[in-house]
This record gives sequence, structure tokens and C-alpha cells, in this order.
Amino acid sequence: MEVSQLLLELAQPPGVSGWEALALEKMRTYLEPLGTCQVSPLGSLYCFVKEVPGKPHVMLNAHVDGIGMVVSYIDEKGFLRVGNCGGLDRSTVLAAQVIVYTPEGELPGVVCTIPPHLNPDDSKLPKMEELAIDVGLSGEAAKEKIPLGSRITMRSPGGCLLGGKVASPVLDDRAGCAAVILAAQKLAPQKLNCSLTVALTSMEEVGSQGAKTAAQALAPDMAFVVDVSFGQCPGVEPRKAGKLGAGPMLGIAPILDNALIHSLRQIAKECQIPYQEEVMGGSTGTDADAIASAGAGVRCAMLSIPQRYMHTPVEVVDAADVQATADLICAYLSEEFGEGE
Repeated sequence: MEVSQLLLELAQPPGVSGWEALALEKMRTYLEPLGTCQVSPLGSLYCFVKEVPGKPHVMLNAHVDGIGMVVSYIDEKGFLRVGNCGGLDRSTVLAAQVIVYTPEGELPGVVCTIPPHLNPDDSKLPKMEELAIDVGLSGEAAKEKIPLGSRITMRSPGGCLLGGKVASPVLDDRAGCAAVILAAQKLAPQKLNCSLTVALTSMEEVGSQGAKTAAQALAPDMAFVVDVSFGQCPGVEPRKAGKLGAGPMLGIAPILDNALIHSLRQIAKECQIPYQEEVMGGSTGTDADAIASAGAGVRCAMLSIPQRYMHTPVEVVDAADVQATADLICAYLSEEFGEGE
């Protein structure tokens, strides 16, 4: 399967933070051929690809959850009031089509928008709690069908752009999940002097609880955390973003392991795998923060896939960057732990 098609398939199922079960089902279909799979109490998916007693334990991590909305109130006329579940960009919400997920199935809806003819001030962006969603039901019917707390996503079909780019909701961080799965598929048949576990974690967008508990439960010695970071696009300073198509962005931050990053640089150069660097003076804002500080501490490297239009329904990544991320992880582990011929 081409990487672009894998990205679109992994981005298809919903997985708003705290409600990742449907997304986990899709991920599991790719991981079950590689090892025993297990779902954690907080809804993360673990795949035990290699278990080698007495050898270092390596964890490959990406988060499976995405941003969305949550139903907080239903008024007497049937309009849904909502709150953020993760950092959804409010500027993309007005007049959008949405899907409300209920125990009885999916309900289509639209975000209510005042016609411009009747809006005296169109310069103001409504706060999330000021928005309403119309699903076409009366108040009584809506309250019967839609439990409070139901998750909502934007309706936006993904697709391929020119130049190897892919546009879709939830590529943060299904692009990372794709890179981790590709790496695991390549490493599974190899003989490695290490244990290897894939952890696709829950709730990164609301506090990294899935990653924290995964690191505690699995107790890895080393972790490769794959997420997305800002990609260059109009209006964004190039120095604050990575270039799409130029490879993963190797994170440099106080909590990340300097020696591990140095080794990744060297191997990338030797194997001619493109890469770039991202310097952070504090925390990374990713699952790496929770994993590195879990238990007695975990040596962490972070590889970020450049992404345009983060936290919108049209996130864009380059499939070549996803493949390069997987290739670099594989090259490092084969070099460090491979048994050779």
C-alpha cells in the first residue's frame, strides 16, 4: 500500500480524545500481524512486536486521538451547545458540516451561522460556548437520541494533493501512527537484540494521560516519539516551521536525549535520509514530555512530521516525510541492535 493511501485509511475513523475505540480498531488491523495486541485501561493500544528478555526495551510511540467537540448542553429547540475537546481552531468551525457520534450511530449536523445580512459585526469570532449545532431534531428528540458528552467531528473527506501531499483531518497524529506502523512492519522480521513495543496512545490532545500510563506500564529504556509539528506555509515564519518534503524534524529540547539525537543525525547522514531540526527551549508539548519523565526516566527522541494547517479539517503532510521518519527509526534500531548476517 502506498503511504498516501495508508494515511487516508488511518485518518478515516474518528478518535476524539477519550473516545478512541473506533480508531484503535483500524490501527489493530495493521498491528495484529506483527505481535500480540492489548488495549490499556485508558484506551491506548500496545503491540508487543519483539520480546527479548534481558535486552533493552524500545518503545515506538504516536498518539491516536484527535481534536473535536463535545456536547455540553441541548436546549429546548434541539440545538446542541458544545465545548472544545482538544485545541480545535475556531476559525474553521463556522458553517461547517459535522458528525455527532451517538450510541445509535452517526448523526449529521451543521454549525449554526448568522447570515451576513443580519450580522452587524462579522469581525468577531464566536467563542466555542457561543456556537450551536443543528441536527434537525426537536428538543425532545435531540435529548433522547444524543447523550451529553457525545463527541463531534468536522465532516471533511481527505484526499491527495499534487506533489505527494495528503490533506485530511486528524493527520495530527495519524501521520505519526502511519510512520510507527511502517517502522514496525519493517522491523518485525529482523533479528534485533532488543524488545520492541508499539504504543499508540490516547488523550494526547488533553494532557498525554495515555502516554504517561503507557510508559509506566511498559517501562521502556528508550522511546521514539513521532508527532507532527508546524510546516511552512503562507503567514508562518520559515524559522518557526519545517519544510514539507525535507524529512522529519529531530527535536532538540532539555527533556530529550542529546546522545540519541546525535546518533540519529549521524545515521541519517550515512543512510542519506533527509532530516531537519527543531529546537525547543522548554517542554515539547507532546507525549515525549510524559514518557521521558515516567518511572525512573526514559531516554527519548522525538521525530516530528512537518504539517500545514494544524488543528483544522485540512491538515497537510508530505507522504515522503512519513516514510523518511519510518526509515530513520529503522536505520537506527538496525544499526544499534541488529544482529547482522
